[in-house]
Amino acid sequence: MTEKDPRVPAALAGAAAWCWRLIVIGIVLYAFAHIIDKLRLVVLPCAVALLLCALLHPVTERLRRWMPSLAATWLTLLLALGVLGGVGTFVGIQANDQFPFLVDRIQYTVKQAQNWLVTGPFHLKNSQLQSVADELLKQLEQQRGKVVGTVFTGATVAGEVIASIVFLFFVTFFLLKDGRGIWNWLISGLGPYRDRFDRAGRASWETLSQYVHGTVIVAAIHAVVMAVVLAVMGVPLVAPLAVIIFFGSFIPIVGILIAGAIAVLVVFSVKGGIAALIFLGILVLEQQLEGHVLQPLVVGRWVRFHPLAIILAITVGGVVAGIPGAAVAVPTAAVIYRAVPALRGSPEPTPAEAPAKPPSLARGRDAEPSERDSPSDEEPEEPRSP
Repeated sequence: MTEKDPRVPAALAGAAAWCWRLIVIGIVLYAFAHIIDKLRLVVLPCAVALLLCALLHPVTERLRRWMPSLAATWLTLLLALGVLGGVGTFVGIQANDQFPFLVDRIQYTVKQAQNWLVTGPFHLKNSQLQSVADELLKQLEQQRGKVVGTVFTGATVAGEVIASIVFLFFVTFFLLKDGRGIWNWLISGLGPYRDRFDRAGRASWETLSQYVHGTVIVAAIHAVVMAVVLAVMGVPLVAPLAVIIFFGSFIPIVGILIAGAIAVLVVFSVKGGIAALIFLGILVLEQQLEGHVLQPLVVGRWVRFHPLAIILAITVGGVVAGIPGAAVAVPTAAVIYRAVPALRGSPEPTPAEAPAKPPSLARGRDAEPSERDSPSDEEPEEPRSP
């Protein structure tokens, strides 16, 4: 053991020890983020598949009461694809019918805005506005080569997206069908630490399931309320805007801001500034009710994060993996936050950490129970959804 140098103050030695440890941790985190970025076509579909499995596994569990595991899994996926296909078809039809009207209204609003800039308090000249428009057109013309060059890149991206969707489908299928067996296999080689990791996995799965179900409920309520408001105001593209608001609700704070801004711009283009302000007020009021009533009641019991922690998680997820990373950042942070106490062997976990059922993504009839499970740790044959 190296003796301490008496010439080095104890505070400086302690700071140096902390510094090199933080440097090592930073290098490991950077390498981990780099690996995730390189394997994003694998990591992101797996993360989304876990979220989908957390959402769909109650349906699969109920169907297993009347049919074999394989049939229940296929029927669950077919029902999910049917719902998505029906909503997508309805949104596409409405967008195709009403989008030309929206374009005309936007052009009319732009002309009004241009006229206000000329005759209003700014007293701009038409020549100035025309020069700005010409400069924008010039910049677009200069970027034409880059845009054409991105066609080939777009083809590559399209291929990656198709491959990711296919991979996502297969991962979701096997997680729904054999989730319990996969989990038992993953922890089978952990030896004396198996029970601890099993407890952490149970807490993680319970938290993830509750988060996904609660978020879907809150997002659906938010989308329905805003759709009713848009329909009453006579705004076109109600269904597409409701879908945007629904998916935007899955990214806390940031997503709803972007989705709300798009809806406000559409209302402003069609109905004018006063209607846009009214809609903005209703949106803010509904968002406050959601944040202070719905979120704490539905999700807050399991995920209690400070807004700063949410912003930091979303930012890190966005930097690492873009929009998909921002979408899965908060549930990932919630799972880690709830799993760490269980992994450390907390004897009496809090209600948010105490699982009510196993972390199995699905418990098929062909799943093999662990040889190490004791009779006191056995779970019921048919775990119920939260």
